[in-house]
Amino acid sequence: MRRWVHWELVTGVPLPQKLGFDAVFFARIDYQDRKKRFADKSLEVIWRGSRTFGSYSQIFAGAFPSHYDPPNGFYFDVTGSDSPVQDDPLLYDYNVNGRVNDFIDAAMAQANVTQTNHIMWTMGDDFQYQYAESWFREMDKLINYVNKDGRIHALYSTPSIYTDAKYASNEAWPLKTDDYLPYAKDPYTYFTGYYTSRPTFKRFVRVLSAYYLAARQIEYLVGRELSTPLTYPLGEALGIAQHHDAISGTSLLHTTNDYAKRLAYGASQAEKFINHAIPCLTNPTGRCDFSLPSKTLSQCNLLNITYCPATEEISGGNSLVMLVYNSLGWNRTEYVKVPINDKQLVVRDANGKFIETQIIEMDNATTKIRNFYVKAYTGEFPKISPTYWLVFQIHVLPLGWNTYFISKTSTKGGSNSNGYTSTISATDNDTVEIGPGPLKVAFSATSGQLNRVVNYRTGVDIQVQQNFLWYGSSPGDKQANQNSDAYIFRPDGAPPTAASASVAMKVIRGPLVDEVHQQFNSWINQIIRIYKEKETVEFEYTIGPVSANGVGKEVITRLTTNMVTSGIFYTDSNGRDFIKRVRDHRKDWNLTVTQPVAGNYYPLNLGMYTEDKNYELSILVDRACGGSSIHDGQLEIMLHRRILDNGFLGEPLNETVCVDEICQGLTVRGNYYMNVHQLGNGAQWRRTNGQHIYSPVLLAFASEDERSWKSSQITMATTMDPSYSLPHNVALITLEEVDDGTVLLRLAHLYEAGEDVQNSVLAKVELKKIFAQKTIKEVKETSLSANQDKSGMKKMNWRVEGDGADHPAPVKGGPVDMSAFIVELGPMEIRTFLLRF
Repeated sequence: MRRWVHWELVTGVPLPQKLGFDAVFFARIDYQDRKKRFADKSLEVIWRGSRTFGSYSQIFAGAFPSHYDPPNGFYFDVTGSDSPVQDDPLLYDYNVNGRVNDFIDAAMAQANVTQTNHIMWTMGDDFQYQYAESWFREMDKLINYVNKDGRIHALYSTPSIYTDAKYASNEAWPLKTDDYLPYAKDPYTYFTGYYTSRPTFKRFVRVLSAYYLAARQIEYLVGRELSTPLTYPLGEALGIAQHHDAISGTSLLHTTNDYAKRLAYGASQAEKFINHAIPCLTNPTGRCDFSLPSKTLSQCNLLNITYCPATEEISGGNSLVMLVYNSLGWNRTEYVKVPINDKQLVVRDANGKFIETQIIEMDNATTKIRNFYVKAYTGEFPKISPTYWLVFQIHVLPLGWNTYFISKTSTKGGSNSNGYTSTISATDNDTVEIGPGPLKVAFSATSGQLNRVVNYRTGVDIQVQQNFLWYGSSPGDKQANQNSDAYIFRPDGAPPTAASASVAMKVIRGPLVDEVHQQFNSWINQIIRIYKEKETVEFEYTIGPVSANGVGKEVITRLTTNMVTSGIFYTDSNGRDFIKRVRDHRKDWNLTVTQPVAGNYYPLNLGMYTEDKNYELSILVDRACGGSSIHDGQLEIMLHRRILDNGFLGEPLNETVCVDEICQGLTVRGNYYMNVHQLGNGAQWRRTNGQHIYSPVLLAFASEDERSWKSSQITMATTMDPSYSLPHNVALITLEEVDDGTVLLRLAHLYEAGEDVQNSVLAKVELKKIFAQKTIKEVKETSLSANQDKSGMKKMNWRVEGDGADHPAPVKGGPVDMSAFIVELGPMEIRTFLLRF
């Protein structure tokens, strides 16, 4: 916990000979010759972080050279040992003058690295204010006696007051256009490990974030009822999980478990609500009474480890109803995989038409982890274990749903013309190629490893090798007593160890999907698959328990190509802008390379890509993680970390999962996605598929007769105008009802300026067609967080050093047309509205 205290330097006091820079935050005394003496030391800048918006989205920003705490000597928590202000002159340890001088010395040190006569102290730190009175008592005394001294004026402040004071000076500030990553506190301590720490928790947050958005949509569509389970508990748990020591994976394990417990409870409440609300949503009468019993639905939240009782227990003559909800504003075609025990099944759509299916035998890696993790999550072993995956294609309208019916086949012999059971293919040739469409991936039949990606439609042909490797975690050495930990990525300096040179491989083909099953070693397995009509290579990895052998391991997947990339690659910024990264380079200063691997790692939320003069290679991820390009033509992603040495937290990053008396290291299952394109053509794949990955379709199941369900429910519909979907370059970010009954709508343009010829253009959204079943009464645009009217927002036009040029205005949407209710969005623009009907 922290408090802001604002100091104003009111006189030109000579700087001390020695400045305590280890105690500096940001500030610099306002001398006349400051530009000459300190121009290279200002840590407060005007930051233009967007190539699209440039000077039109600049903000006043700064960095703390040390930490977000007070200067040394000014910790006043009850557990601290710093000297309090003793202001009783009758006592022997009276120290007002000394403490005032200490204060001024610390302020002068901070003043050395900023402009104007205003500086800021953040009074507090992690785990502080256990007894707030001890803090406020000492700060009250300091403010009183420092102000009596007169050299500095002190006051309680806020970031807004401080920023207003800086702005009022009309100073010209240094300009920064790149970001602040990667962050290091010394040459051997790079905070790039937390990008990947606790990868299963990161995925839990990601999955539930999308689940929450879909739940809030359904809550709005059926109407909120306070008597039913609501989505609030999940929203609150997700909010807490955004803490910088939660989603980052840098909490103690028992604290992380508490975050996960809160998330699980919130998810259970949202699940109860959705199961109750969907029959209301599909009710043809449009009426919904939450007090009455409804149809019994279930969901399968452990589907990634094949646990789905609803589909595993299909038997007899009843159909299994599967309702699919699409939270995106686009028409959607996807493939669904559900675990089954009986391969004599058929699937019909809402119109009764047979759907083509493919049945795949369950892989060994999945079977191995299933029972252990189902018991760990649910508290009991599953009664049965599925034998197969059932795969079929689904189509869903935007902001709508569709219904499918899975049942036993009535055909003697147990098959139908629309079903296909996959078989293992022979590998007689030196090269094995899979892919039911124009996108193909080829493997060496000898080594079992990927070696080529070809898209026959676009003419792209790239040599691509893929392997798993791990960096050994440094325990500290002569250069620095710093080991890898939850925060820090510090490899031991040796080249990463390859998981295997020869990979056991099994090839499965079918009309809907081709797969290659690979086993790299006893604890790394992977499935590479390509679906029909999907020009995407999907990698599904299962890593763990990571073999320890006394050495921490930081596990990566690496793609190696023959592309000439010149040390350049691109990573996303919070899933929005893609930022150019240059290996071993910093735009703001000359970098001395001490950590050639950790110092080149960057966070990935959406993905990364690299390019040469002909092609682009792109990767999308299913959770936050770290990635880099350590050598030309390569992209790598860190997927798992098991570190045995204690770090800053006082415990190792060595997650275990226990069932009864058996404990084992954490196993991680996840996906990443790859594609290749001609140069300049990859953006559409990254942007569209990024939305699909983030917001998968929501599945709900009911064990009910097909005829009965059809007679009482709408099987296929959209809540929008049936002829409308959002433009391809616009995403629906938020649709929810807020406390006062208004509806919050948030729309985002997905493309940067110049990123894509077709899509980096002004987009228009028709609100009347999104809300086709309602009459819009009022539309009010707000700030991004919807806590103030946009018309009342204040824009600060900061001056920038050496910036006299006029900048072209970005393409931005104009005011909402209040008669046609059309919203415009320019590239990278996000607009938020409150609507009344």
